[in-house]
Amino acid sequence: MGLPLRHHETGFTYADYLTWPEDERWEIIDGQAYAMSPAPTNFHQLIVGELFRHIANYFHGKSCRPFVAPFDVRLPDAGVDDHEVDTVVQPDISLVCDPNKLKDNHGCLGAPDWVIEVLSPSTAVHDQRTKRTLFERHGVPEYWLIHPLDRSVTIYRLVNHAYGKPLIYGVEDVCSPLAFPDLVIAVADIFCDLPPMDMYA
Repeated sequence: MGLPLRHHETGFTYADYLTWPEDERWEIIDGQAYAMSPAPTNFHQLIVGELFRHIANYFHGKSCRPFVAPFDVRLPDAGVDDHEVDTVVQPDISLVCDPNKLKDNHGCLGAPDWVIEVLSPSTAVHDQRTKRTLFERHGVPEYWLIHPLDRSVTIYRLVNHAYGKPLIYGVEDVCSPLAFPDLVIAVADIFCDLPPMDMYA
């Protein structure tokens, strides 16, 4: 993910975002635009696909809806008009349980109930620092970071409006989102059937 680009003195908004070419992927965080490039690797997409399969199967027929990127998540500040929202992100996986946040059919307007990012060399610092702070500020109850290199999962959960000490799970462990304890995911399953590690770059 490249360096942020500023739009004059005011920063980018969702209205700007809607004018950009559809074949380009961007995120806006606090008015700064970040190019979502290069495209995800096969390694990354296999992990996202395996996780999404587990999650989508669990929520089939239930009211909560899982989404896989590209899927716009707009995080407005209070009282801000939709087109003036200055934060639009595309998490790898988002779970939305409030149907009112999906009303306009243009992604999610408001904080998802669960966000998952699969780390890659180009986005690792951004996901672990900038986005963690962002999701904490906007009240995302649970944020998972998937670490392909050491095959681990880091989980942040809101405690009194702030993320508490992260929980870390390795390949011998199973983990579940706090709100859905019967959705049990074996960490080893997330990384099953992957190409050799030297392809991860």
